[in-house]
Amino acid sequence: MEDVVVEVNNISMKYRLTTEKIDSFKYFLIKSIKKQVKYETFHALQDITFTVNKGEVLGIVGMNGAGKSTLLKIISGVLKPSTGEVIKRGTIAPLLELGAGFNGELSGAENIYLNGLLLGYSKKFIKEKYDEIVEFAELDKFIHTPLKNYSSGMKSRLGFAIATVVQPEILIVDEVLSVGDFKFREKSEARIKELMSGGTTVLFVSHNMKQVETLCDRVLWLKEGKIHKIGPASDVVQAFKNQ
Repeated sequence: MEDVVVEVNNISMKYRLTTEKIDSFKYFLIKSIKKQVKYETFHALQDITFTVNKGEVLGIVGMNGAGKSTLLKIISGVLKPSTGEVIKRGTIAPLLELGAGFNGELSGAENIYLNGLLLGYSKKFIKEKYDEIVEFAELDKFIHTPLKNYSSGMKSRLGFAIATVVQPEILIVDEVLSVGDFKFREKSEARIKELMSGGTTVLFVSHNMKQVETLCDRVLWLKEGKIHKIGPASDVVQAFKNQ
């Protein structure tokens, strides 16, 4: 049997949503004290169970609001599920919100160290990989400019370069292959393929069905927070297109 590196067991995620529009915190507070706030339960995910083998590339597809990003955040440890558990065997690099820990007042160079340390890299490792990160992000002319002057594409390129400079055992990718221009998208896809060929296990969310079919071994289709279908990439992508 192949080594299972990610086990998702009966994961559910519930949120309580107010049933009426509340425009101000003061109004909400008054209603709460009077116990007049009414809630309804929203199930973002319901009873999700699957496994991912070592070196496998699993695509996750679904319409907006199907629960894809919530699932990746739970597997990454960013969110705690309402019920169920996730067992992970290996180091995880989540490419979810690129540059989430960036500071706009600091330069790109300073943010490489800041973001790298937040991702758990040592200062020595960041120093060794610094030139490689700058070159990959194509930001050598702007690396000493404050990040607040960067475009969103420049920030994404820098975040991607920092996050993928390691060879993690499990890589979690949420729509990050859509960052930057066409040339950079090709480059970032090639970097992901390079990580895959090195034996990295990948969980991958994308709305680009061609990309999913090309990169993934299996695909999990989420529909309204539940697993609708899971199987070989070509079969699931075709079914998803034909819905």
